[in-house]
Amino acid sequence: MEKGRRVVVSALQFACTDEVSSNVANAERLVRAAHGKGANIILIQELFEGYYFCQAQREDFFQRAKPYKGHPTILRMQKLAKELGVVIPVSFFEEANNAHYNSVAIIDADGTDLGLYRKSHIPDGPGYQEKFYFNPGDTGFKVFQTKFANIGIAICWDQWFPEAARVMVLQGAEILFYPTAIGSEPQDEGLDSRDHWKRVMQGHAGANVVPLVASNRIGKELIETEHGKSEIRFYGNSFIAGPTGEIVVAADDKEEAVLVAEFDLDKIKSKRHSWGIFRDRRPDLYKVLLTLDGDNPKL
Repeated sequence: MEKGRRVVVSALQFACTDEVSSNVANAERLVRAAHGKGANIILIQELFEGYYFCQAQREDFFQRAKPYKGHPTILRMQKLAKELGVVIPVSFFEEANNAHYNSVAIIDADGTDLGLYRKSHIPDGPGYQEKFYFNPGDTGFKVFQTKFANIGIAICWDQWFPEAARVMVLQGAEILFYPTAIGSEPQDEGLDSRDHWKRVMQGHAGANVVPLVASNRIGKELIETEHGKSEIRFYGNSFIAGPTGEIVVAADDKEEAVLVAEFDLDKIKSKRHSWGIFRDRRPDLYKVLLTLDGDNPKL
């Protein structure tokens, strides 16, 4: 029997400062550590260049955005990817003329920039006021053909929507990746979403029979807002799930982590095809998904 097509994926987890250079250096250090553990595709957390600034609605925070082309962190990660022969999705705050996006550039193992995904679902709630900064993404959900696998990338709030995961797998994604920044809720100290957050993504993995990688930050971040100080404690719990939704490896809520797991993509493909979930789909019955209220789809 032929050996299957194997890939080693990694999720990184670390606390951010509000200094770009130290965060990028820290990310590079952990990418190298993941490579040392055999990783082929390495996921860094969402907006890792600084604090999660969306706790506040501040005009000066738009200065954190940079254009996609010539972005210094992307260029640095291209060099790193080429040196190590690894794939690196790079999250950044994108300025595109007068628009702004929460974006990820996907860097292939030879350093090639394969393109961009812009976050589709933009949250707006206490501590997570992203609509102030980000336009809704206009790229649609995409699959990127990397050296090691066809991968789907979505960002944080996207991970709560099963439609996004299904679209990416329908388009050929073999592994799903979700860079994330999520933690406590400033308006409700008793609200802890970490288990809910994990279970939803485990469901995406199991429902689509693909592995899934989620990277989240840790640490306490204090931001001056228009109404005083706001604090979020990011709960980490980065994890890698297998194709039945099982958690293969996970981090805790306090420690820096370099998670790795290996998957046989050919074996998983056979399981996905034989399980029948894509054979037995009924797209003709799903038109209601194109409505907001579930009523009278006119298609």
